[in-house]
Amino acid sequence: MKAHSNESEPEMYRVLSADGEIIESIDGKIDKSLMLKMYESMLLLRTFDRKSVNLQRQGRMGTYAPFEGQEAAQVGSALALSAGDWMFPTYRDHGAAIIHGQELYRVFLYWMAHLEGSVCPEGKRILPPSVPIATQMVHAVGTAWASKLKGEENVSIAYFGDGATSEGDFHEALNFAGVYKTPTIFFCQNNGYAISVPFEKQSSSKTISQRASAYDIHGVRVDGNDIFAVWLTVREAVERALSGLGPTLIEAITFRYGAHTTADNPNIYRNQDEVSTFWRENRDPIARLKKLLQKEGHWNEEQEEKIIKQFNELIESHLQKAEAYPKSSPLEMFNHVYAGESWHLKEQQQELRQILKKGVKK
Repeated sequence: MKAHSNESEPEMYRVLSADGEIIESIDGKIDKSLMLKMYESMLLLRTFDRKSVNLQRQGRMGTYAPFEGQEAAQVGSALALSAGDWMFPTYRDHGAAIIHGQELYRVFLYWMAHLEGSVCPEGKRILPPSVPIATQMVHAVGTAWASKLKGEENVSIAYFGDGATSEGDFHEALNFAGVYKTPTIFFCQNNGYAISVPFEKQSSSKTISQRASAYDIHGVRVDGNDIFAVWLTVREAVERALSGLGPTLIEAITFRYGAHTTADNPNIYRNQDEVSTFWRENRDPIARLKKLLQKEGHWNEEQEEKIIKQFNELIESHLQKAEAYPKSSPLEMFNHVYAGESWHLKEQQQELRQILKKGVKK
């Protein structure tokens, strides 16, 4: 009896080399205008991310989850969507949410623990970031199924990390999506670590994308630091979904340069040569596209300085707007847990009210 083999490793799709050379045909699908939009979007997100880390260090925001290094995965995937598509992000995917229409000041408010930070702009289909691991995946499948039943022409994309693939919700979501051929895109940013747990201790399968075969759905492994490859892969997944071919599991290989959150010390569990030499110096997503743009005469340092200055001014204006909001009361945490009030939450709220009234003893 011949068993199924786990020895073969799916190829990784790559279009743009680390040296900024196009090594796979893009068939005219990515023009100069889109290239510049991709590059400027990644610059905006990196500028925003670094600013946010600094704000947390200054005590102006709560614990923050940085995404520097993963800009190509987030920008490329978000730009491949249409305005009517549903986005289900995690706590590290605010970059993708910004590209899909979330306002910067609301992202600041989210990390300031303000209720308004979880409110999506009217007309945008972005769900609040999911902190519990993998729970958003089943929500994305349910929304996609509803869209299919209603005959709507849109998809749902669920963002998650490699750690989420060890959760039951991951398997439930892929199984249901496979059975009912829901128009769902499962977008995994495999950055190598689930907090401090390396991928090889997370799974015995060599890749995440090969798990798609167990659910009889389409699976693709892509260079997550190659924005062209990411955009083309997600566009294909959208087209497959809308044509009735069902869901796609995409594994984008990438890396987070910083800590899991600003409360983490990655030096304890990661080799810094891995961060600086292997990834930042040789595989940076922004530097990769910049090399191509400069070779083709589409970009120069003067343009870069000018646009980063504009981004800093934009970010500062949104920060001021966020900081002008009235501070949230801790009592508000009980308001939107259930559709109606429950006796135990009312009791807890009253208890907290008394504690706040008395003040905390030092």
